[in-house]
Formats: sequence, structure tokens, C-alpha cells
Amino acid sequence: MRARFLGAIATVATLVGMGALPSATAGAVPTSGVRSLRMPAAHGQLIHPFSTNSSNNWFGYQQGVLEKNNTLFHSVSGSWIVPKATQHAKGKAEHSSDWIGIGGGCDNAKCTVTDNTLIQDGTEQDVSKKGKASYSAWWEIIPEPSTPIHMTVRPGDHMSSSIVETPRNSENWKITLRDVTRKEKFTKNVSYTSSYATAEWIEETPLIIGKNAGFAALPNLTSPVFDHGTVDGAPAKLKSSERINLVNSNSKVIGAPSAPDPDLDGFNACAWAKSCKAPSHS
Repeated sequence: MRARFLGAIATVATLVGMGALPSATAGAVPTSGVRSLRMPAAHGQLIHPFSTNSSNNWFGYQQGVLEKNNTLFHSVSGSWIVPKATQHAKGKAEHSSDWIGIGGGCDNAKCTVTDNTLIQDGTEQDVSKKGKASYSAWWEIIPEPSTPIHMTVRPGDHMSSSIVETPRNSENWKITLRDVTRKEKFTKNVSYTSSYATAEWIEETPLIIGKNAGFAALPNLTSPVFDHGTVDGAPAKLKSSERINLVNSNSKVIGAPSAPDPDLDGFNACAWAKSCKAPSHS
């Protein structure tokens, strides 16, 4: 069963103290519709901050309304290459996803204020206990469960996505996901009340629900090479201060985004690494 972490984010202090999941008082984990019986995970969940610029479930870039002088986000776009997933630890099921979204992140670079709305779409790259990789696409609006996108997804595919509120302040959104390599396209119009508070380009480890609950193990992944990032139709102008590292329960960095590419609209993301080299060109 797929499930979704609902409610407010636990405080950074609580997360640091626990080094793991938020407490029950921070939100509930209800069951959702069946997406895949073999993958009991929630892949596009809200950020779980660990400390400044680090998280237990996200790594990549995110921009916040407070950092951007109270500028709200009404659209986001970006592209990525579907990573090839291979098993990192023998005999262990491992899960990951790559996505763009609005909401769900930190309103400022220090992550002292977080947001509990999120509209997003992306791809998923998982490895079974026996080492078999699987790939898929999905979209989601929290707190609703994720919805699969019926699209062929393979490692190396060039994906392009946009999430646009149109007209502005209407709470009507158009989600578009393209597999440029295979010339497949998905569009969905949805009504959603957003905070407009954050925009992000993320590689993530899901939350496993049920047996062995906790954050999913991270597979080995090639870099998704995020690129062409925009917010409100303009280049994202990413800053290194907006980077988020993925850390495990022992505070060890296990996923790192690179510095921005030369035109400040993309980056590499390196799984099972403490650092990551930036793309030499965009």
C-alpha cells in the first residue's frame, strides 16, 4: 500500500534528537489506495529536515518564499535523466524518486520554517530484494495518495516537467510530464490550494509503511543531471546555499547535490557520496 505522511513537519530539534522519523504528534500516516503491493512506500513526501541544509529524505535544491523576499511560486519546471538504479546492499529492497514540485519544503535556507502543502510529479527508480530494477512515473497533491502515470520509463530517458498555476491565483494547476526520449506526454489539470511557499528539484528516498517501517534504503543511482530549472517562467538562478544533503540516522551524508551548472539552472545529484561534481556545461 502507498501511504502519505500528513500534517505538520516535526521540528528540527525533534528530528535531531530522534535521528529518524517524526513523532506521532507531528502527523499521522493513513493508508491510501493500492499503487503497488511490492512497494509499500510514500515517495513524494514533505521534507524531513535534520539540520540546516540537510534532510533525512531529500537531496537536491529548494527555494523558499522567505529567502526570495516573500516572492510566491506559481510555477516550476525542470528536466532530468532517469537514473539507472542498481542494488547497493545485497538482499535489500531499495527505493528512490526524482521530481519537481511546489510546496513541502523549507521557507528559508536555514529550514527553520517548513511547509505542509505539495504538488509534484516525477519518476521512481526502485530495486527489489533480488536486485531487479523497476521504473515508473507518478503525480501527487498532498494529502491525496500518489497516482501512477501510465508511461514507459527507462533509465537514460530524458524527462521534462512543468507545474503551472493558470491563471495565477486561481488554484487551478496544469501538470505536464514528458518523456522526451520516447515522445510520450502526460497532462493533468487539478484544483489545489497551495501555500506557494517553496519550489524544488529533488532526488528522494521514500518512507516505507508497515513492516520495517522507516525511510527506504537508497539504491546506487547514476546522476539525474537536473537542468532547465525555472520558477515563474524565469531561470531558477540556483545558489549553493539552497543545496540539501541527504543524511542517514547517524548524520552521515549519503546523497549530495553538486554546485549549480554554469547557467545556474541545473545540477548533478550523487547517491552514496559526500560530494558531487557540477556539470561542466548546461
